[in-house]
Amino acid sequence: MAQAQQGDSRLRGGEAMRDGAGTGVFVSFEGADGVGKSTQVEALARRLRDAGVEVVSLREPGGTAISEKIRQLVLSPESSDMCDECELLLFEAARAQLVGQVIRPALRRGAVVLCDRFMDSTYAYQAGGRCMDEDVVRTANRLGSCGVVPQRTLVLDLDPSSALARATATGADRLEAEGVRLQERVRAAYLRLAQLEAQRVRVVDASGTKEKVAARVEAALADVIPALAGQDAEDSRQGGAR
Repeated sequence: MAQAQQGDSRLRGGEAMRDGAGTGVFVSFEGADGVGKSTQVEALARRLRDAGVEVVSLREPGGTAISEKIRQLVLSPESSDMCDECELLLFEAARAQLVGQVIRPALRRGAVVLCDRFMDSTYAYQAGGRCMDEDVVRTANRLGSCGVVPQRTLVLDLDPSSALARATATGADRLEAEGVRLQERVRAAYLRLAQLEAQRVRVVDASGTKEKVAARVEAALADVIPALAGQDAEDSRQGGAR
C-alpha cells in the first residue's frame, strides 16, 4: 500500500496534489443521520458557485452509477441479513469508484469538492457503531479512499434522538431503522475522532436555524476555502453581521 502511494499523485493528509496538476480543496461533511449534512452541503455549494468557484457536490455512498447501485444494496431494508464485514467492504468499494471516477479528477482541475460523508463515516459507523476492530476499519479505509483524505472534515453535531427523529420522519433506511443506540455510538466515535485529528476534523454545532448552522460551517472552512475568507472580510468591511 505504501509503495503504491509513493508512486502516484494522490492526496494524503490534506496535502495538495504532489504532481502540481491541481489545487483543489476537498471537504467532507459528517455526522449521525438527520443532523442536516445534505442541507449544509447544498447551501455551501450555492454560496461558492455564486462566487464563481467550481464546485463538485457529492454524496456517499453514491456519486457514480456503480456507487449508486451499491448504495441501493447496502441501505435497502431487504439487506437486513448483511454481515458487518460485507457492509464495510461495500462502502469501501463505492468509495473507491467515486474517488477514481470523480473526486481525484475534480481536485486535479482545482475544483472544490463537497462530499456528504466520506471515510470518517466508515470509522464512526463500522468501528464505533458496529464495534468492529479499528485497525481493520482503518486499513479498509486506506484502500477505499485510494489515499485521498479531505483537507477539512466537519462533523455536524446534534442530539442523536432529535437527529434520528428528523431523519426518519418520512421512513427509515436499514441503518436508521436500527434505532438511537447505534446513533449514540456513532456520535461518540465522531467526537473521539475530532479529538484525535483536531487539525482536520472540526465539530460544528448543528442546532438552531439553517442560516446559523451555515454561518458556523463557513467560519470552520474560511482557512481552507479562500473564497469564504475573502467574503468574510468583505462582510466585515460592509458591517454585515453574521
